Amino acid sequence: MSDPTAIEAKIGVLEAEMARTQKNKATNYHLGTLKAKIAKLKSELINGPGGKSAGSKDAGRGFDVSKSGDTRIGLVGFPSVGKSTLLTSLTGTRSEAAAYEFTTLTCIPGTMKYKGARIQVLDLPGIIEGAAGGRGRGRQVISTASSCNLILIVLDAAKPVTHKKIIESELFGFGIRVNQTAPKIKIVKKDAGGLGYQEAVPQTKGMNAEVCRLICKEYKISCAEIILRQDVTTDQFIDVIEGNRSYIPCLYVFNKIDAITIEELDILDQMPNYVPISSTLKWNLDELMEEVWDRCNMIRIYTKPQGQIPDYDGPVILHAQNPSIEEFCNRLHKGIMPTFNFAWVWGKSAKHQPQRCGKEHILEDEDIVTIVKRVC
Repeated sequence: MSDPTAIEAKIGVLEAEMARTQKNKATNYHLGTLKAKIAKLKSELINGPGGKSAGSKDAGRGFDVSKSGDTRIGLVGFPSVGKSTLLTSLTGTRSEAAAYEFTTLTCIPGTMKYKGARIQVLDLPGIIEGAAGGRGRGRQVISTASSCNLILIVLDAAKPVTHKKIIESELFGFGIRVNQTAPKIKIVKKDAGGLGYQEAVPQTKGMNAEVCRLICKEYKISCAEIILRQDVTTDQFIDVIEGNRSYIPCLYVFNKIDAITIEELDILDQMPNYVPISSTLKWNLDELMEEVWDRCNMIRIYTKPQGQIPDYDGPVILHAQNPSIEEFCNRLHKGIMPTFNFAWVWGKSAKHQPQRCGKEHILEDEDIVTIVKRVC
């Protein structure tokens, strides 16, 4: 295995060269190549030669916690920011909390119910600078975080900005792209024919056919059809080639607001994607859970067996915007669709109550559905 110290030294040299290089159209090609070299080295540093995916079983193994419930959220943050107290306040699960650092040394899971959904909350050990490179239990923490539907970055409201930047950097270094969506780039590798390059939209952020060719050469891709369906950066193009990035929504939870002034809170209020709380005093936890619900795109669908009343105690939780009846059926059981005939739907998505719908019908929160199968 390659020496991590040697790899870090190579990354340092390349980053220094990038810093020295002026950014203009003439240097786009050179900068693209440097970024590709750095990305490859960082992947090797984190995952070893061959670069397993950040979410794979072999790369930076996470904590052995079985996934349960409808949604999983992870609490990530520096030591002593109140993650353990927040877990206890939300779920009732006791996670040791104390005034000294590194109280939590492993992943502590808890479960709560919210709007009928069972939500698993993971209290992860405190993260430190250099976590993505293996310091502390950083790789385990970040690998487990990559398995979550939502990451809550818990910050001390008295000193949030510095910690926020460090944690974002560690997550980014491990391949987690918070509050981003996967770039619309299609890469189809071929056996022959060279590189085909198409721009479905104009590229204004540094990508062009020559930059694409140089980056692909660095990754030893000589034959492929490449289509850019949105205006992308070279970093986004490299992310797609690497193929091991996780795109996860994130909320910044500013804890201990009982220890700051109203003026300081007004300043924090200008930051996006944040919720102020006090986990000790249980302030503003309702707003936090409402934001969690929205960011996870959760909706409740109630089942109604034919001739019976709806099951309001056990809604089916879907994690999609504009989910169809087909997605609802597959969430129930993969074997439903082959015999699906139609569905009766009551609720906001139905024009009349009930409405007979096909598999393409789009459902809304708290709809009631009866599935009718074909008679063989």
